[in-house]
Amino acid sequence: MEENLETIKNWLGTGSINVFGLPMSGKDTVGVQLAEKLGGKFLSSGLIVRAMEQATNQNLTHEGKLMPSSIFYDWVLPYFEKPELADYPLVLSSIGRWAGEEDQVMSVAAASGHPIKAVVMLQLSEPAAIARWEAAKYLNDRGLRADDADPEVFKTRINEYREKTLPVLRHYQELGLLVPAKAEASREQVFQNVVEALASFTHRASKF
Repeated sequence: MEENLETIKNWLGTGSINVFGLPMSGKDTVGVQLAEKLGGKFLSSGLIVRAMEQATNQNLTHEGKLMPSSIFYDWVLPYFEKPELADYPLVLSSIGRWAGEEDQVMSVAAASGHPIKAVVMLQLSEPAAIARWEAAKYLNDRGLRADDADPEVFKTRINEYREKTLPVLRHYQELGLLVPAKAEASREQVFQNVVEALASFTHRASKF
């Protein structure tokens, strides 16, 4: 594990790894841990958007819908330019979820010195995502927002991922940046799967 992490860190430099997956796939959990192990910084579009919604007294995503791209560009992309992130690699949690946003994300990330070098796709089936959501709701162990507890909102979030985010991932795949990692396992195993998949990807990428 440590050798793989060192390999990834040396290859990544101040670049970015963008982590995607269905709701409940563990994007933030994996992202935070990966950023810590790589000595980097973690950025979550969900956390940024919720903070901005609170600050501006708006509820753009409360029904499970993705926010309009124009507002996403204004609220989220400026974070790449923050001086305190300049010398660090970045681990991103689903930055650019709507088809078409990925090109702008890649452009802004590259211009800020944090080029997108890999895109992790956490592989979790929809039934497994629903089962995790039901368990989290029952155990109240995830700090779910009020709208997250609504089954219709959660269903909308899954539909949004299927209809709007999967095309983003297909585009990254076409660019040779997609790194699938199995996510139907314990948190520890999922993180190990991600590290192994990224290490294998860096070996392949380093040959070109």
